[in-house]
Amino acid sequence: MNVETGMLKPGEARHPAESTQEIIAQDNVKAPEWAASEHYEYLGSEDISKDRYIDPEFAKGEFEKMWTRTWQMACREDHIPETGDYYVYDIGQYSFIVTRCEDGEIRAHFNACLHRGTKLKPSGTAGFANDLKCPFHGWTWNLDGSMKELPEKWDFAHTEKRNMCLPEARVERLGGFVWVNMDPDAPSLEDYFGPEAMAHFNAWKLENRYIYLHVQKSYPANWKLTMEAFMEAYHVGDTHPQVQPANGDVNSQYDVYGDHVNRFISTLGVVSPKLRDKYSEADIIENFTLGDSSSLGGTKPEFKEGDRARQIMADMFRQMFETATNTDLSHVSDTELLDTYSYTFFPNLFLFPGISLPMIYRFRPDPKDHRRTVYEVMFMRPKPKDGSYVETAEVQILEDHQSFAEAEGMDPGFGKILDQDTDNLYAQQEGLEASAKEGLTLADYQEIRIRHFENTIDKYMAMEPKRPNMKALQRT
Repeated sequence: MNVETGMLKPGEARHPAESTQEIIAQDNVKAPEWAASEHYEYLGSEDISKDRYIDPEFAKGEFEKMWTRTWQMACREDHIPETGDYYVYDIGQYSFIVTRCEDGEIRAHFNACLHRGTKLKPSGTAGFANDLKCPFHGWTWNLDGSMKELPEKWDFAHTEKRNMCLPEARVERLGGFVWVNMDPDAPSLEDYFGPEAMAHFNAWKLENRYIYLHVQKSYPANWKLTMEAFMEAYHVGDTHPQVQPANGDVNSQYDVYGDHVNRFISTLGVVSPKLRDKYSEADIIENFTLGDSSSLGGTKPEFKEGDRARQIMADMFRQMFETATNTDLSHVSDTELLDTYSYTFFPNLFLFPGISLPMIYRFRPDPKDHRRTVYEVMFMRPKPKDGSYVETAEVQILEDHQSFAEAEGMDPGFGKILDQDTDNLYAQQEGLEASAKEGLTLADYQEIRIRHFENTIDKYMAMEPKRPNMKALQRT
C-alpha cells in the first residue's frame, strides 16, 4: 500500500474475507511447508490479445517455437512397466514412441521410419513390441533405437556410413511421470521448474500413486482457452453455484513460480464469502452430504452447535480414506485432505496433488484445427503398500455430445462440474471471434495464473523457430 495516499498498489487488492492461509491455520492437523506458503507476483494489468486464441498463424508459431522447446508429460512409468512396453505420445504433428529398453532406460523415439517417413506405431496406441518395425517395408530398429534390419540392404549401400539410429527426444523422470523435450539445448527438468516448485513436487510422492480412471474428450475451443477455464475460482459463483455453500471461491490463493509453474489453493468446508448471510456451518455439512455435489456418498456426520464444519469434514475424510486405502493418514494435514491444490506445469499439464481428489489434467492442441483441444482427465489412487500389481487404466474417449458423467467410474457430481466448466468454452471461442474488443481484461489477482501462463507463451513466441534437428537428436 502507498503510505502517503492510502491507496492499494496494483495487485495488492484481496477479498476482505479471511485469506486461504488464515483458514488453513485453524486446522487441527497443520499444513506442510509447501502448502503454508504464498508466492504471488504482480505481472501487469494490460489486456491479453485475443489473436492468440483465434489466429491460425499464432497456433503455427506455437508449434514452431514453443512445443519444440518445452518439457511435456508423455505418460506414467506405469504405462510401460516392462521391457518392450511402449506408449505413443502425440503433440500436434509430432509423435513419439516412449518405450522401456532392455537396460531399463526409457527412450522417446520420433515415431517415423527413416526410409519414407511412415509412422512406426499408430497414434494413440500402447502395447508391447520386441522391436520397432515399419509396417510399410519392414525397416526395423531395436528398442534402443539402433538399426536392427534393413531389408534388401544391398540396395542401400549409400547408407553404410550414415547414422541410422532413430532420432529421439530427451527424457527425464519425475514423480512417476515420463517427460519429453525435443530441444537438446533445453534446461534440465529441475532447472525448468525451479527449486521451489521442485520442492513441492518432491513432497507429494506421486510415484506412489497410479491412474485408475482416464477420460478424454475433444472440445471446439483453442487449447489455451480450455486450460484457462480451470485456472481460477472466480467463475465458481455463476458456473458451479451448487458448490458455493461449501467452497471458499473468491478468497482462493494464487501463486506463481518462475516462468513454468503456477497454482491456486481453493478451500473446502467453508462457505463462499459471498453467501455468508445465507448459509450456516450446518448448511456446509448439508451441501457435502446431499445432492449432486455430495462428496460423501450420502453419509451425514453429527453436527453440534459451535462445531466448525471444515474440521468435521476433515476428520470424516481422514476416516473414509484410511478405510478405503488401509493406510494411516494421521500425519496428513487437513488441507491436503480437503482443499483443491491446482498446479499448472507449463505448457499443458495440471496436477492436483491432494488426497481427496488427486488428478491430472492434460491439454493438447489439434494440429489441424486451432479451435479444437484434446482434454484428458486422469484420477490417481495410492499404490498398495504390499507392492502388489495394479493395472493402469486405459483411456475412455468420449464423443463431443457425451457428458463426463457418462464415463464408466466417474463420480456423477464431479462429471457435472467438468461439464459446466467446458460448456462455457463453446460460447467463449465464438464470442472472441465475434468481438469488436481486441483483448481479454484480466483480474490482477484472481486471474494471475492466466496472465502468467500467457506471458510465458509470449516469451517463447518471441524466439526464433526451432524445429527438431535429426543429427542433434540421434545417438552416436
